[in-house]
Amino acid sequence: MLTKIKELKLQLEEFNVKNQTDLETFKTKFVYKKSEMGSLFDAFREIPNDQKKLVGQEINILKKEIEEKLILFEEFLQKSTTTESFEYDISLPSIPETLGSRHPITLIREKIISIFEKIGFNTSDGPEIEDDWHNFGALNFADNHPAREMQDTFFVNNQEKILLRTHTSSVQVRIFTDSKPPIRTLAPGRVFRNEAISARAHCVFHQVEGFFVDKNVSFADLKQTLLYFAQEMFGPETKVRFRPSYFPFTEPSAELDISCDMNNPKGCSLCGGSRNICKGSGWVEIGGAGMIDPEVLKNCGINPEEFTGFAFGVGIERITMLKYRIKDLRLFTENDVRFLKQFEDVF
Repeated sequence: MLTKIKELKLQLEEFNVKNQTDLETFKTKFVYKKSEMGSLFDAFREIPNDQKKLVGQEINILKKEIEEKLILFEEFLQKSTTTESFEYDISLPSIPETLGSRHPITLIREKIISIFEKIGFNTSDGPEIEDDWHNFGALNFADNHPAREMQDTFFVNNQEKILLRTHTSSVQVRIFTDSKPPIRTLAPGRVFRNEAISARAHCVFHQVEGFFVDKNVSFADLKQTLLYFAQEMFGPETKVRFRPSYFPFTEPSAELDISCDMNNPKGCSLCGGSRNICKGSGWVEIGGAGMIDPEVLKNCGINPEEFTGFAFGVGIERITMLKYRIKDLRLFTENDVRFLKQFEDVF
């Protein structure tokens, strides 16, 4: 028995592997159940008990040496295969890496936030799936307001009045309820309205709302804040115009317009010379604003006798279309790489 073990040790030392076939031969001779090593274990049962300790030790030593050899052979073949698979012609050109670009809406959203951060506004967020109270009730919408109807709003659960938010004003309610004045924040985000998709409208779009509540906040503060925003976004020569309007959650309310350069011989600067956006008037609407209605402050637990505030909202798509002179809203969601790769951070 010991002689056989010695012979197998010599054969193991001399065995070499160059390919997968050699490895399989090695396993057949030393590893598999019917190999010569396997026959040693079968013969071990028949030897006298007084020899089993010595023979058993020699068999275990041989077994360990076989296992170590097997690992070495397998690692050698694996490295050989990997090296062969990565051989290539170094004269070939490299594979180019295609870099993506940020979406134009992302660029404008970040620009708007950076503008207002300079005057003390922070950024807040809220859920896109809202309840009726945060989206309508607390904001002074009447029970029979058209926005509450199915044809204008996407209801997730009509009985419990759970819906996709129609504006980020719902964030205003959450912030006012959980915080104490002074409050100065922006609420950018995605909103949903049941509208037919066209070049000028979409059922999903992005909005930024801002609100400021403190003691002695006035309409003059609102006008100066929005003038600052317009000139930072569109240039220092930009003028703003406020037209009386109506929103349930602000009083008084106004539509916000910015000026085109009508004296430019090439036409309106925002319209790209075509005047198809301002229609020759020299003014383009970009959003709405107003003083926060005292009832809204009451609904959120803020004393309107002590605090006042203003709110404003602009559509990010609207600003993006003006800034980049994009004529079709649908381009933002078509994921056409030819369109998306045109934009760079030009600010």
